[in-house]
Amino acid sequence: MLSSQTRTGSAPKPRRGTQAVILYQRNKGVDAYVRAVSGATPMEIVAIERQGVQGIFIKDLSKRMDLATSRFFAILGVPKATAEKKAASGELVSGSGGQAAIGMIKLLGIAQDIVENSKAPEARGFDAAKWLGQWIERPQPSLGGRKPADLIDTPTGVEVVARLLGSIESGAYQ
Repeated sequence: MLSSQTRTGSAPKPRRGTQAVILYQRNKGVDAYVRAVSGATPMEIVAIERQGVQGIFIKDLSKRMDLATSRFFAILGVPKATAEKKAASGELVSGSGGQAAIGMIKLLGIAQDIVENSKAPEARGFDAAKWLGQWIERPQPSLGGRKPADLIDTPTGVEVVARLLGSIESGAYQ
């Protein structure tokens, strides 16, 4: 299992009876962490959900998706001051904000898979993270005109958006 140290140099200790958590390694980048989490076992995901997501990862993910950090924090339902403090101190974001961040990781993993599985010449060099950052901010007819970003703060909303992404890959939704 992957592990890393937080920005402050000490890795958070897992709770008794839980396994180590896959942690973001900033030097490896956002995409490597997204791949690690996308390939994680259900029990590894449960461990991440229980412990939380590193605040610095959330900031780095917002940059990778080309979204203003204040907007990204709002999408995840994390107060800006809280997110900034946790990012600066190497703390974890848990609770509903952490769950929403995990949901965003899942969505980015789906978008990356769509690009990797594509045979289209345009897929070469396509930036799935920036595309997803733009796409989640656009109203979608299949969501009743809502933006996917408006649903990501709940697990069910993430599932709805994930299904929509899956339908884009299959060609069922254009």
